[in-house]
Amino acid sequence: MITADQLLCHAIGDYLIQSDWMAMNKTKRSLPCFVHALSYAGVFAFFLTPSVAAVVVIAATHFIIDRWRLARFVVYAKNFPWEKWEDCIDTGYYKSRPAWMAVWLLIIADNILHVAINGLAIRHLR
Repeated sequence: MITADQLLCHAIGDYLIQSDWMAMNKTKRSLPCFVHALSYAGVFAFFLTPSVAAVVVIAATHFIIDRWRLARFVVYAKNFPWEKWEDCIDTGYYKSRPAWMAVWLLIIADNILHVAINGLAIRHLR
């Protein structure tokens, strides 16, 4: 389901071509997130030429996950109900966790969500 070329497209779209403007503003405003999601999906369209439906799913889910930082809810869900949301709102991890660790674990969870959805879309939407 997940291939090396999909992982490479993810890395190019999410890290190499994402500008500072997109990265700094995508959780604050929809336009930077929309531009990022389109450019991200464009990498998949250019290199992998999946179906139009798969590219739409990749772009739409990327927008939704990044715009509202949905990975933090996934991270929080594994510790619910032991932690209060108010104490975990930034990353999904409790405030006592070192900030650097919470941020990196959130980034990893975010990447796993994107890669899994992309793989499913490419495989099943032909």
